[in-house]
Amino acid sequence: MSSPATELVRLLTVRGETLAVAESLTGGLVAAEITGVPGASRVFRGSITAYATELKHELLGVDATLLAECGAVDPQVAGQMAAGVRKALGADWGIATTGVAGPDPQDGKPVGTVFVAVDGPLGGRSGSAGGGKVEGLRLNGSRAEIRMESVRSVLAVLLEQLAGEQTGNERAQDTERNGGF
Repeated sequence: MSSPATELVRLLTVRGETLAVAESLTGGLVAAEITGVPGASRVFRGSITAYATELKHELLGVDATLLAECGAVDPQVAGQMAAGVRKALGADWGIATTGVAGPDPQDGKPVGTVFVAVDGPLGGRSGSAGGGKVEGLRLNGSRAEIRMESVRSVLAVLLEQLAGEQTGNERAQDTERNGGF
């Protein structure tokens, strides 16, 4: 079985699409996971690690008022980070992580509060956003465990979005490759 990052690179390659990553609590771990896959350079545009709150506004275009009122650990912030990195790096898809890995709470949010987001192109047939999904997580464990689960979760959300967007032909190719009917 292939890793989520390997599957992600494969799907994006088949689709001819690109990816950019915005990270806060994961501090570059998502980008490292993706770039660890051979052939990632075909789809990976780059990443912005905006650890400091003001950089989320300055580099990713997150609304300053939202950051001032809600702090960096917020579902809307995650969504704006994903959209911002997608725009800033000229990618088809943007993904983002923000949250509290510990050891202390942040912005009134307890350790383990994480938001992961995906922003993507408009779907052709339905006209609905291909991305635009934010998922809230409540994780337990050490700082390292929370960060690694955040990486796994953001990749899973993007894989789910990509799988939901596959055309009938792409699904048929996948089934054929995997020995199905």
